[in-house]
Amino acid sequence: MTYKDLIKLGLNEKEARVYLASLELGETNIERISKKSGVKRTTVYDIIDSLKEKGLMSSVAKKKKKFFYAEDPRLMEESFEEKKQALKKILPDLLSLANFIDRKPRIRFFEGVGGVEEIYKEMLSYPNQEILAWMCDSPMLELSGEFWDFFANFYIPQRKKRRINLRSINSDEKGIEEYQKRGAQELRQTKLVDHNEFPIKSSINLFGGRNISIVSFREKIGLIIESEKIYITLKSIFEMNWKALE
Repeated sequence: MTYKDLIKLGLNEKEARVYLASLELGETNIERISKKSGVKRTTVYDIIDSLKEKGLMSSVAKKKKKFFYAEDPRLMEESFEEKKQALKKILPDLLSLANFIDRKPRIRFFEGVGGVEEIYKEMLSYPNQEILAWMCDSPMLELSGEFWDFFANFYIPQRKKRRINLRSINSDEKGIEEYQKRGAQELRQTKLVDHNEFPIKSSINLFGGRNISIVSFREKIGLIIESEKIYITLKSIFEMNWKALE
């Protein structure tokens, strides 16, 4: 364990050196911390104040003298988890404010059950918005087996919790009636097309104002395209389809 490992966690070099020195010394004074860490004594005071703000160090007065000690390292894990949760909460707002106009389009590929699930988890990052989708044939069949638990017990409940509505165009194959019955309960509107004339073998989802996911459940592969222009084009096509099915 070196100070460089702590730098990777967000501390600067002097903070990392002072924290490690204090951790090894236990309750101690400025002089010993300075000597152990190699940081000048006058600077150590400022570094300790910074570490106190991060919840990583504390001080105690004994017989008119002040002693300093490093907090339990496990508090760092709690601190990072709190920051992670705080970021998760504001991330949708940050994304909505971000200017993506000049951002280069990007394509990401996903494989396996876990990869497909990651795609749908990412779609949950945009609460209070709407997903537009062309759904694969026989959704009840496609979402059975390996994917059933994920969708039934995680994705759909989380989508409802985050108030993400779904409008989907599906083939009118066997099993779709049961799927449609749960539409209002699962924040979903569905319109049907003839499965012989318009077979749909992969699911396409438009979400987040610039993202398109394409998933083949049976092949367990998928991709996400990040492109505002492609998103706008496909959204227009979806709306034309949706209107024509009224």
